[in-house]
Amino acid sequence: MSSKFKILYVDDESINLKLFEINFSEKYEVHTAPDGFSGLTSLNDNPDILVIISDMKMPNMNGIEFIKKAKEKFPDKKFFILTGFEITEEILNALETGLILRYFSKPFNLNEIDSAISEAIGSD
Repeated sequence: MSSKFKILYVDDESINLKLFEINFSEKYEVHTAPDGFSGLTSLNDNPDILVIISDMKMPNMNGIEFIKKAKEKFPDKKFFILTGFEITEEILNALETGLILRYFSKPFNLNEIDSAISEAIGSD
């Protein structure tokens, strides 16, 4: 059994899912999902996922919409948004209301994300 913390990364671009997995799988048990619906399924199937990072711009359900749905069902999990675009009103509002802990810019900074995850789960 793995003693690594489980994290979920949701992004509609498969190259980003792969890069994220490659960069974080040594330290975390990385689960990935290609869209918000799959992300919700992944959370249902793996209730011990602690941290969720979602891309903002995805078809059908954007990152904030996905996180709102996920947080209703899993209020104790830690949520983050990743965006390749400027910060939007929607993201600012999610930060102010505590829906997300913070947002990251693409291309993602590994150290920034790693330290935010560590902080969120209370480990080094």
